[in-house]
Amino acid sequence: MLRANARTLEPHEAMNLAAPTLAEADSAPFAHTPFDGSRKAFSIGLAPLDLAEWIEPDAKLAASLAQREALIRDKRDLVLREEPGTRASQREALELVVDHITTRYPDLYRLEGRRLTVLPTGRSFDLDDESESPLAIAGHLISDDLLILTRTDAGYRLVAAVLCFPSAWSLADRFGQTLNGLHEAVPGYQSKLAKVMNRIFENLKVDQPVWRLNWSIYPDDELHHPESKERPRDWFDDPANLAPEAFVRCERQTLRRMPVSGDMLFTVRIHVDPFDAFRRHPEGRALAASLREQILGLDADQLAYKALTEHRDAVASALERIAEGR
Repeated sequence: MLRANARTLEPHEAMNLAAPTLAEADSAPFAHTPFDGSRKAFSIGLAPLDLAEWIEPDAKLAASLAQREALIRDKRDLVLREEPGTRASQREALELVVDHITTRYPDLYRLEGRRLTVLPTGRSFDLDDESESPLAIAGHLISDDLLILTRTDAGYRLVAAVLCFPSAWSLADRFGQTLNGLHEAVPGYQSKLAKVMNRIFENLKVDQPVWRLNWSIYPDDELHHPESKERPRDWFDDPANLAPEAFVRCERQTLRRMPVSGDMLFTVRIHVDPFDAFRRHPEGRALAASLREQILGLDADQLAYKALTEHRDAVASALERIAEGR
């Protein structure tokens, strides 16, 4: 298993590693701002992706990978699924990840033969470990989750995934479903977006990767949120303390067709910032006002989907105080 083949560098080895070029301090607030008014909530909002920017490691990489390792080890059935016959496609996905990160971030990753070392953690992995799922290996290398969808007569279907940081949905519940099944709870999907989404998957070319962003509001900064949409989150009781306690959760999603298998590789990267980050951002007051406007513009179904039905007014009030500099 990967756990046996992974190797931690000795202290004298780790000290000799080149220091990562990424800042050691916490990342600047809001790596992405999908609530800035440039796009509507619940829109597909795809944009062309520069593959040079496919994966975005940051100063939290080591902490993120430590949590992912624990989840893959201790909650494997919750975060890792694969159908028989998908290992070749998974291997293709792993090789795409390895090629990208070792070329783009040589200060963070060192490849020696078929063993890859994540320099910020000192962890080393055998890329040819046949006893382990290739997606699991990839899941130890980057902060992004990876999902593979393959074309079937019923449409594109989820057949392999490492999903450590879900946003209120269960891999166990959704695994094996088609695009329409995966999105059935999204307001307006079946009536407005289903045909467009399926057409995108059918027509996306290998050289036309895309990406999109979305946002949600959470009462904590936990990355692992596998609860269903129907299960309410544990919000705080005192709305007066909302500003420091609420968090903006941003999903950065990418989609690309893999060149050999033709399968679709979907990645999801989670960024979480506290509401107080608005006060540290140079345009934070305007961003808070824009997010408030988007929240107030959601209809009942959209509010329910984002688990904001009961907390909309408290969230909006907190953002208003920030926007006004209070």
